[in-house]
Amino acid sequence: MPVAATLSAGAIAGALTMRAGRWYCQPRMEAIADASDGEVARAVAARVPGSAEAAEGELYRRFAPRVRLYGLRHLRDEDAARDLVQHVILVTIEKLRDGLVRDAEQIASFIFGVSRTASIDLKRRERRRERLRQTFIDPRAFERPAAEATLDVDRLEACLAQLAERERTVVLLTFYAEQTADEVAKELGASPGHVRVIRHRAIARLRKCVTSRDAVS
Repeated sequence: MPVAATLSAGAIAGALTMRAGRWYCQPRMEAIADASDGEVARAVAARVPGSAEAAEGELYRRFAPRVRLYGLRHLRDEDAARDLVQHVILVTIEKLRDGLVRDAEQIASFIFGVSRTASIDLKRRERRRERLRQTFIDPRAFERPAAEATLDVDRLEACLAQLAERERTVVLLTFYAEQTADEVAKELGASPGHVRVIRHRAIARLRKCVTSRDAVS
């Protein structure tokens, strides 16, 4: 019996669809550069082999420079702007593939909405890191060249694990959740003054641990 006769109708249809895709994919890829932003977005969402990849490349070509400029304007750092581009385009492609972009014609607005949200998150993260550096950095680092004056984050985390649970909670809510003493007090059912005492004691212990030359288990 010929091999073809053993194939199901569905399998044959699938094979023909894939072969046809190769035939008409190239002209579609060449035409994508002339498509509107909405058409490019819909091509990404359709996930047609070959055509979708071309559409994703075209989406990047059109919007990456604009997202980079947005990043430079708001983050004022070239590396951060490049990271923003990769993050925003990746998120956009994933949302398009998952059908989570309601109006493809508004893809530009969607992309800059993602850029705005991501920029805010990046700036918040940098503020948090700066607060950690200012609070826990090893004073001996200032005796070394400025480029070497860094905070050993792994050591800080190890020291953090050695704190009492309540102290650790206060530190995490303060530096990671960015809550005020009043907000932490409300969450823990304590007075703001008591929270400040716990925080001061915890910071002192962390600073001593981080700056110690002894190994942290």
